[in-house]
Amino acid sequence: MARYETLLFDFDHTLFDSDASEAGAFAITMQRCGVADPASLFAPYKAINHQMWTAVEAGKITPNDVRHQRFERLVDEHEIDADPHAMADDFAAGLGACGDMYDGAIDLLTQLGATHRLAMVTNAISAVQRTRIERVGVAHHFEIIVISTEVDAAKPSPSIFDVTFDRLGHPPKATTLMIGDSLTSDIAGGTGYGLPTCWFNQHGKVAGSKDQITHEISALDQLFDLVA
Repeated sequence: MARYETLLFDFDHTLFDSDASEAGAFAITMQRCGVADPASLFAPYKAINHQMWTAVEAGKITPNDVRHQRFERLVDEHEIDADPHAMADDFAAGLGACGDMYDGAIDLLTQLGATHRLAMVTNAISAVQRTRIERVGVAHHFEIIVISTEVDAAKPSPSIFDVTFDRLGHPPKATTLMIGDSLTSDIAGGTGYGLPTCWFNQHGKVAGSKDQITHEISALDQLFDLVA
C-alpha cells in the first residue's frame, strides 16, 4: 500500500510559475495604461498584493476583492493617472496569458496520476485560474479542481477542505497529503484539517517555530520517493 494515496496540490508557486505570470501581466498592464517607468512600481505592487492575499487567508476579504482593490491602492498611493478597474481587467487577462508550469511538473502529474488520486486546491480568482489551467493543459490530471472563489472559501479555512473531501468521497486523512509552497495557507490549512503536509520550499526559506510541517522538499521530483 502506498504511504499516501490521495495528493492535494496547490497550483501557484507549487506547480505553476506564478512569478513569471505576474511579472508578464504587470508589464502588459503598465504598458497599456502608459506608465513611463513600470519597473519602479513592481515592488510596491507586490507589497500591496502580498498584504491583500494575507487578508484573504485571514478571512477578511475575498480573492475577488483583491482583483481590483490592489490597483485602487496602487493608483492612489503612487498617483498614477489610470483607471484601476481597467488595470485590473488588463492584469487578469495577462495573468491568464503569461507563465507556465515548472520544469518537470507535468511529468510529475502524469506519473503520480497513474498510482494516486490527484486533486487541486487553490486560492485564486476563478476566471484567471481556469484560463491558466486550460492553457497549460493539466486539468485532466486532477480528479477535482477546487478554486477558492468558486466555493466561497480559501485556504487555510477548513471550509475549502470540507468541499474538497466531500467531492472526493472522504478519503482517509492519514493517507491524504497536502502539498504546497505557502506555510500560511497550504501547510497551516492542511495541518489544521488534520492532514499530513509537504512544504515545497524551492527557495530555501526558514520555517517559523510554530509551523507544523510533516515533510519538506526543495524539488518536485523528491515527491516520488516521499509518496511511495
